[in-house]
Amino acid sequence: MNKLVGFIGTGSMGQTLVEALIRSKALRPSQILLSNRTRSKAESLAESHPGIRIAENNAELVRKADWVFLCVKPRDYRDVLDEIGGRAGKEQMIISITSPVMIRDLEAALPSKIAKIIPSITHAVLDGTCLFIPGSRLTLRDREELLNLLSAIGTPLEIDERHCRVASDLASCGPAFLARFLEQLARAAGEVTGLPRDTALLLIIRMALGTARMLTEGGFTLESLQERVAVPGGITRKGLDLLERELDPVLIRLFRLTHAKFVEDVEKVRQSLQGAGSKG
Repeated sequence: MNKLVGFIGTGSMGQTLVEALIRSKALRPSQILLSNRTRSKAESLAESHPGIRIAENNAELVRKADWVFLCVKPRDYRDVLDEIGGRAGKEQMIISITSPVMIRDLEAALPSKIAKIIPSITHAVLDGTCLFIPGSRLTLRDREELLNLLSAIGTPLEIDERHCRVASDLASCGPAFLARFLEQLARAAGEVTGLPRDTALLLIIRMALGTARMLTEGGFTLESLQERVAVPGGITRKGLDLLERELDPVLIRLFRLTHAKFVEDVEKVRQSLQGAGSKG
């Protein structure tokens, strides 16, 4: 792809995207232009990947870049859109990575082609799922080019925007949720039996890796794997029965919590974006 790609925001996920795209060779450092409120963060990323350029501000970045990834927090969108609104072009693609910022609001604020993606920390190892939600102005070629870029760092999956929150819970928040479960599994093992933490973590991480390979390469489903390990009346079956009783209510509460927070965030962002993008 022969485009200049800009990234507004080089925080955790912005940096992950930049480094994954370079590592996968989907983009050369010379194709990347950065802008960040704290310039030193952008400079640090540029120093690690010679060839990356840094814009003086967001407006300059939008003037120069063909595609622009918005990697900023919801509360910062109003300021960013006010900076770039008068400079964004109709043929330019603006890609938001922030779930509660809705496409219709971005299309109201900007004349550009709009898309939303929800990346995952797993892109750091060129794996995982990158959620893709196209805006109404994207052409077939736009979609193909963006999906081709995303496929270099993971598996892109197009979803309906109304499923953005739950899909994000699984693909983007999921690695943290799973890491917490595995951490607590190790902690509980140590508390009950005295098993050293290092030993427990080694066992759990290798188990998780092997389980993932069985599901992706070994022909197992989640259901068939459980059935293969658990025999009637055995230890594993008793453990699974306990998890079904005790864990299901927790997970239902988890999704209700994330969705309630999402609805709240969407409304806050929508109110803040009223009239955005008209400056400049």
